[in-house]
Amino acid sequence: MYKFFGILNQSGHQVLGYVIMPNHVHLLLYFNYSGQSLNTVVGNGKRFIGYEIIRRLKQHGAEALLSLLREGVSEMKKERAHLHELWQGTFEAKPCRTEKFILQKLNYAHANPCRGKWKLCDDPNDYAHSSAAFYELGKRENPLVKDYRDYLVLVTE
Repeated sequence: MYKFFGILNQSGHQVLGYVIMPNHVHLLLYFNYSGQSLNTVVGNGKRFIGYEIIRRLKQHGAEALLSLLREGVSEMKKERAHLHELWQGTFEAKPCRTEKFILQKLNYAHANPCRGKWKLCDDPNDYAHSSAAFYELGKRENPLVKDYRDYLVLVTE
């Protein structure tokens, strides 16, 4: 995921917030509408991440998991030489045009590791794969994340 965040930033987009969960990702992205659609960028990202996941699973000899991922491929995709199924369905994009809405989405995403079946931490700031500490504690070590407030005027126009 972090490599993909770097690619997004190099492509003129900016990661403004994120939470990487075991089975999904929340991403607040300033999307620079230049050349490619959001669907294309996300599709390319899913492919990039998928190839990396498969490469690492093979490297670690995770044959049982690779077999399970092969079983999920539909017949139609098999005909197009699709070997593994990593992703379910489509992604959900919501345009964030107000600071109130941005904060609502960030707060929801940042709280995600503390809720539900995962309960990965008690405090969102303690979850390593999140931008919560970036915003709440001012921890700015991650160069891949930019402050949404620096882009607010661009998204509210």
